[in-house]
Amino acid sequence: MKFLIHAIFIILFLLLTFFGLGPVLYADGVIQERLWTAAVVVALYALLAFLYSRAIKWINKK
Repeated sequence: MKFLIHAIFIILFLLLTFFGLGPVLYADGVIQERLWTAAVVVALYALLAFLYSRAIKWINKK
């Protein structure tokens, strides 16, 4: 079960990196669009890290 949780979150982090940072780095819009996208991506990273830590605590508690 622990391996499955790690694998799922690694895949989620990789997908967020690919689909989240790509538009930030290669956006052809104005700088404001890049900043909003970067803010959303950082917020999603924080949420994903929080959920990952909670999942690890839940698995270790079992």
